[in-house]
Amino acid sequence: MADEHRSDITWMNWSGKLSAAPRNIAQVGTVEAIQGELLAAREGGWNVRTVGTAHSHYPLLPTDGVLLDTRPLTGLVSVDKTAMTATFRSGTKIHACGRPLLEHGMGLLNQGDIDQQSIGGAIATGTHGTGINLGSLSSAVTQLSLVLVDGSFVTCNHEVEPDLFEAARLSLGALGVVIEVTIQVRDAYRLEERQWLEPLESVMERIEELTQATRHFEYFWWPGQERAVCKSIDVTEEPPRYPLGEEGQRRAWSFEVLPNQRLNPHTEMEYSLPSENGPACIEDINNLLSRHHPEVEWPVEYRTVAGDDVWLSPTGGRSTVTISIHESVRNDETSYYQDAEKIFRSYGGRPHWGKVHYLNRDDLAASYDHWDRWWTVRENVDPTGVLLNDPLRQLRPI
Repeated sequence: MADEHRSDITWMNWSGKLSAAPRNIAQVGTVEAIQGELLAAREGGWNVRTVGTAHSHYPLLPTDGVLLDTRPLTGLVSVDKTAMTATFRSGTKIHACGRPLLEHGMGLLNQGDIDQQSIGGAIATGTHGTGINLGSLSSAVTQLSLVLVDGSFVTCNHEVEPDLFEAARLSLGALGVVIEVTIQVRDAYRLEERQWLEPLESVMERIEELTQATRHFEYFWWPGQERAVCKSIDVTEEPPRYPLGEEGQRRAWSFEVLPNQRLNPHTEMEYSLPSENGPACIEDINNLLSRHHPEVEWPVEYRTVAGDDVWLSPTGGRSTVTISIHESVRNDETSYYQDAEKIFRSYGGRPHWGKVHYLNRDDLAASYDHWDRWWTVRENVDPTGVLLNDPLRQLRPI
């Protein structure tokens, strides 16, 4: 049993909606420091969670144990121009990947429109961008180095410790503390974006055309509005144009065009659906908002992601549409989100691991073919649950 410990430390996630009183927040920058924290947790009986940017809306991090702050674990370690891979320390923020890669003539395959997350946190939750042929960051991982709860330092890939690798590509931070991440990259490239307003009905009538026409497509639609804000982004051979200008007007290197500033604190729920179910689901969400939640002012976001073979990936095994809903942190989102979740689930939806959902272990087990296998691997490397906080323990198979 953990010793009784009263903490005067307060931790909050990015939005301020989630908080905790951990016994300590330990800033770690070496394997030895991490090994020491894990040994102390094993002997003391408390749990350990690893903090990237704390951008998750789901309570993956709150604990009364120890939070490991990985900010010192930053930087590009190496590149392999033959394999077209790059290795980063896990605490490296996504916004800090672009320039170092460009210096080697390389770029990330894709990224989301928020680039503040650490690369370790992004792969732990399956973070993604948009594009019918573009997968999540987890799907681009080719090798991982991590410290396990017993203190061992392990490097895994498709050939070495393959089950550990498959489970750790999307780990929820529950298999070990990731030190380095090797990901597939491509030649550096420039993008140009275009933004326009179009009636939502028209957008959905030609959604297949729009998502196939350019490398990236997405839209935001605000409840009660007739038109959606659409954005397409495509590769260009034209030189960068500076100053960058506003969102929707940029032409520059990929890492300068894909991310955006999303500064207003909010909560978010996102579900991944089979692509063919996207239009009908949007219609139902539209009806839900107009009939039952007219008070909601925050937008609905529509993106696409390629299917992959990551064990716990929401986009696993199918071409995917993701639909995200949002609400201000000042408002109680529960009723709206629970109603929307029923709709998402009726269309075969799986929740984003870093965003709000209300599913239990049985719901999730029914959604993932590799659910039991993932937990078996996890239990083998952490049988006493050092890396599980209370919400994750509730998902643990009985």
